[in-house]
Amino acid sequence: METVLSVQNITKHYPGFALENISFSLAPKRIMGLIGKNGAGKSTTLKSILNMVSPENGSVTMFQKNFYQYEKECKQRIGVVFGGIDFYPLKKLSTITAVTRKFYTNWDQAQYQKYVKLFMLEESKKFKELSNGMKVKYLLALALSHHAALLILDEPTSGLDPVSRDELLHIFRQIVKTENCSILFSTHITSDLDRCTDDITYIQNGRVLQSADKDTFLRSFEHLKTPQDPGPLTLEEIMLRTERSEWDDDTII
Repeated sequence: METVLSVQNITKHYPGFALENISFSLAPKRIMGLIGKNGAGKSTTLKSILNMVSPENGSVTMFQKNFYQYEKECKQRIGVVFGGIDFYPLKKLSTITAVTRKFYTNWDQAQYQKYVKLFMLEESKKFKELSNGMKVKYLLALALSHHAALLILDEPTSGLDPVSRDELLHIFRQIVKTENCSILFSTHITSDLDRCTDDITYIQNGRVLQSADKDTFLRSFEHLKTPQDPGPLTLEEIMLRTERSEWDDDTII
């Protein structure tokens, strides 16, 4: 199967925590949600993929190339958005854009202006003057202006109100539909994934518990249903019941 991103056996140890053999793959023009409770290893996984932290083992293949060997070339084709980032807070958007465009050989100013208009961005504003939702939209505009084929987003909807979150999720679906682009995004807000993802990877305590298309993923947890509640399980219920079963396995004194 053709993949945009293939992660194989990524391992990274910290005192008291470790990523162990993280593996999953993302196909073209699909959205994958990376889920897990806070501290499960989602952000560390994304940083390992991007070589922001150095994994001790494993490989990342991006666009059929070894990312760690062809990092500079691969980064020309990706966009990265980290929620909560303070991106040159005192600079105007126009200034940030003028600097950013110099890094990309495939920068498309007409594409950038299209998304500035679509997202209703005011380039005369300073970054710190934007709402959290508008900050994410601006970073998406930058990513899409060099025709990124892969967006990697870390908690992009965190801290947003429900209306702003819903708008961003709609934007994600439209990006995948209209651009030649795939999206990998981490979140602990499982209701977001119910509405927009094609595939789900669930990380628990630094390990991949399951990675599959959404329907297969949901079916694989049907054993968590109870006679008292036999209906379809939501992602939130799967996470709650899975994490609860782990608590029950621990001895609490």
